[in-house]
Amino acid sequence: MVDITHKTNTLRIATAQAIVKTSKQETIDAINNKTVPKGDVFAMSKAVGLLGVKNTPLILADCHPLPIEFTGIEYEIDGLDIIVKCTIKTIYKTGVEVEAMHGASVVALNMYDMLKPIDKGIEIHSIKLLSKKGGKSDRNKDFSFLKAAVIVCSDSIANGKGEDKAGKAIIEELQSVLIENISYDIIPDDFETIQSIVKTYSEEEIDIIIFTGGTGVSDRDSTPDAVLPLLDKTLEGVMETARAYGQERMPFAMLSRGVAGVKNRSIIVTLPGSTNGAKESMKAIFPHILHLTSVLKNVRHD
Repeated sequence: MVDITHKTNTLRIATAQAIVKTSKQETIDAINNKTVPKGDVFAMSKAVGLLGVKNTPLILADCHPLPIEFTGIEYEIDGLDIIVKCTIKTIYKTGVEVEAMHGASVVALNMYDMLKPIDKGIEIHSIKLLSKKGGKSDRNKDFSFLKAAVIVCSDSIANGKGEDKAGKAIIEELQSVLIENISYDIIPDDFETIQSIVKTYSEEEIDIIIFTGGTGVSDRDSTPDAVLPLLDKTLEGVMETARAYGQERMPFAMLSRGVAGVKNRSIIVTLPGSTNGAKESMKAIFPHILHLTSVLKNVRHD
């Protein structure tokens, strides 16, 4: 199965459809009057559909087992057609569109099985996804116009005694949401230098300024201490989210002192200096944090 360990839980909703085409009005009448020999078509098909949804990962090998928190099955009769709609909801790391399509398919197939003794012309048509919500595809906004700055705070890397991997990992994450206008700096763990960069870049209205490194507790770790006094507003929830995400993967994530906030119209985030710590923090807060870029520019942000 596809690796989803890097994803976060979000509300996922999907609705799928199947159409059962009968060939005569007598079939529709038998369904409505509950005179079909095999029983109540709508009630039995709904029960079968619920079982189908729950057992999707047992039938389709690449589907992840996930908690199904709501299944809704609806019927609409349109002439000789029965339109089946199956809606699934969950709060999880991956979507439920396949579960919704499987549910609609199984409902339609059970109807076929129950109705074929009285209608030899019955057919199943138009099994398809009608809508889905949640996950990364639900947030495919255009961020290409944004400007970003990535600053690596490290004495050893600044002195040429180490190689930067965390900063480059952050740049890759920014590029994954189509941000290409990215400046890149490597500086020593120096309080005054960090503050100077915050002031300069925020005055230039760089949309998002990301520091990596200097969030620990050694004598030279001063990134949060330098950044925090300069912030106009703090965003405690941002780093709480990053630490909670990291804590599920590495127990030392709780030790990061990273801070986040806003200065002028710039979003500023201070991330750990380890490559995994930087990657995981980016996975946790991106692209969600970019919602603030519209807020700060007083642009409509539905």
